[in-house]
Amino acid sequence: MNKLIVSEERKKYLKGKRSRKYLVLFTQILILVAFLAIWEIAANKGIIDSFITSQPSRILQTFMNLQSNDLLMHIGVTVYETVVGFLLGTLIGILVAIILWWSDFLSDVAEPYLVILNSLPKVALRTDYNNLGRSRNSGNNCNGNCNIINSNNIRKFKWIFEN
Repeated sequence: MNKLIVSEERKKYLKGKRSRKYLVLFTQILILVAFLAIWEIAANKGIIDSFITSQPSRILQTFMNLQSNDLLMHIGVTVYETVVGFLLGTLIGILVAIILWWSDFLSDVAEPYLVILNSLPKVALRTDYNNLGRSRNSGNNCNGNCNIINSNNIRKFKWIFEN
């Protein structure tokens, strides 16, 4: 194998770059530790209100106790539902795009509706306001402000086949 011949100046330059990288990293860590220490001391001495700004030790204690209040389970469920919703929305969007690309007739029929849907604010396409924050088993309480899409019916695909 051919060994790469590196001059002494290049080695010295590379060593300087490496030591500068380590110096920058050390300084960043030092600033972070100093910030956390000053924050903790200021909260303990009453200089800042720890009720408003908390303090690093309380944050760490809360983080360590996440398992006791099932927060990690809830975070997992939220991440799961987000990923599944994103993947389903992406797959359905790709399928609709392929269908509209293949069929000139369907593309011409759907074009005005897609233009109108695209011009609407995306907030207007959400489910009705009354179901936000409720459980999935809640009833459909529209009170006159339902949109076309109903969150209860989306979750129960049986409604497509009902007469």
